Amino acid sequence: MSVTIGMAELLTRARLLDRDLAPGEPLAETVIRPLTAAVAEALAEPEPEIIETGSPADRLWELAKDATRLRVQPGAPEGLIEATAALQHLACLFAEDADSLAARIAELAEIQSGLETRIDVAVDGPYLVTNPSKIINWLGETVSTFPQMALCRCGQSTTKPLCDGSHARVGFSGAKDPARVPDQQDSYEGVQVTVLDNRGVCAHSGMCTDRLSTVFRVDKEPFVAPSGGRADEIIRAVRACPSGALGYAVDGKKAPDPEREPAIEVSKDGPYRVTGGIPLDGDVPREHYSLCRCGHSRNKPFCSGMHYYVGFADPPPSDEPSLFEWAGGLPALTRMTQIFYEKYVPQDDLLAPLFARMSPDHPQRVAAWLTETFGGPKLYTEQYGGYNHMVAEHAGKTLSEQWRARWAQLIGRAADDAGLPTDPEFRAAFAGYIEWGSRIAVENSQPGATPPSNMPVPQWWWVCEAKPGSRVSALATPEEKPQVQIPASDEPVGFAEHVKPLFREMDRKSMSFVFDLWSHEDVTRHADAILDRLRQGTMPCDGAWPAEHVDLFARWITEGTRP
Repeated sequence: MSVTIGMAELLTRARLLDRDLAPGEPLAETVIRPLTAAVAEALAEPEPEIIETGSPADRLWELAKDATRLRVQPGAPEGLIEATAALQHLACLFAEDADSLAARIAELAEIQSGLETRIDVAVDGPYLVTNPSKIINWLGETVSTFPQMALCRCGQSTTKPLCDGSHARVGFSGAKDPARVPDQQDSYEGVQVTVLDNRGVCAHSGMCTDRLSTVFRVDKEPFVAPSGGRADEIIRAVRACPSGALGYAVDGKKAPDPEREPAIEVSKDGPYRVTGGIPLDGDVPREHYSLCRCGHSRNKPFCSGMHYYVGFADPPPSDEPSLFEWAGGLPALTRMTQIFYEKYVPQDDLLAPLFARMSPDHPQRVAAWLTETFGGPKLYTEQYGGYNHMVAEHAGKTLSEQWRARWAQLIGRAADDAGLPTDPEFRAAFAGYIEWGSRIAVENSQPGATPPSNMPVPQWWWVCEAKPGSRVSALATPEEKPQVQIPASDEPVGFAEHVKPLFREMDRKSMSFVFDLWSHEDVTRHADAILDRLRQGTMPCDGAWPAEHVDLFARWITEGTRP
């Protein structure tokens, strides 16, 4: 069967299935639309008549497999590839359990096994990612992957990072802006290292300007001043560049790119950061590059930093983030440990001999431990052996308090350099763990120490439940007083209409360690204690309520705490 005829049959089956699968035409934008366009371009004959039997879920799975078989044939059009990505995703969502899901992905992967890992850029459409080995979010957590994927690049999808067909609805254009920054490489020669810079592909992530502002200078010309930093600092900043705009040369020879595993990172409120040399359709080979995700880049498909100017934003984090989330996830923690072991340890008389024989991946190991300890994925347990392995690493080392104190001091500096949050709540928790964990390590390293075995990796949390936003910062803009409607004396007082509006979001956060001030159940349970504090003027923490608000709350209690 030719690809063209096969697509026509797929389209007919998809239309039949769309009516039976679920309300809302779930296949209309992601499967039927691209297939219709592909078929219209290639086939002038009427669509075949097909009669489908079986449950919608079974038909969906068969449709996904048949689309994949067509997709692997030479010359598969973009519309077919985009539809195949959507069908694979939907079919996997209908898997009955984890084993069934794994089996489906394995079967689809086997069909596509002859295709190379690559990224194709659909005309005015999504990124078509074939056989991705690893996709992570900005925290370093693994994102579910399928053999064929379509990643949003218009910025409008409601299922980010996956495409939902919004590009067609909004009329997205993938064209480059004629006024974009020219694609050219400039050289800035220093005493030991020459910095190579291509402003044309810069994603303006700030990883150079934020961490080495004496060399990479915002709003100054020239942008690069190699004399402003040490060679090792410059090289570290260049290697951290996610877009590939920066490079460096020593003695006239360009340094090779780092060798990393193929991966795609969905950065927070920003581009896709691609590493490992994944081929990009129509582009020269690059080890790493950044692809636009907001839909407004002037240099599509590459990111030009426009996400910042258009206010592109992912869904906000949870109301109660873990320390791992608040720190910035695995990338931030890895950045910190790399700075610590590459910058501070080698130049320190105490620590340099101690870590002289550490394994090359030691910074990654420490980052994985902190990730798990701070509430992230169980990376250290899964990759390195968990608690028992960490204890074995310190056994017999006879670490001294002098070593420990220096380690704790310098890891704090590395946290500053890496851009970890500096709010008091996070730093209190971070410093608390560093002190506790480093003292445990010293204890376990002493001769004759017998630490308990087979313990879980410790879990660290906010100190005394003091989380970000749980207090009023002295630098914060005062929050507007709530607009409260006082009911007439003959009207009933209700929680949702009259009492809940009395409590600002700031009030809610400040008491979240005890109860939820926006919860009728919680406020009812603690109503008398809350009223006592309101009358004493000790709640809220930034000033007493007006008397009429206190009276309203008391009246709500008297009337029976209506919802």
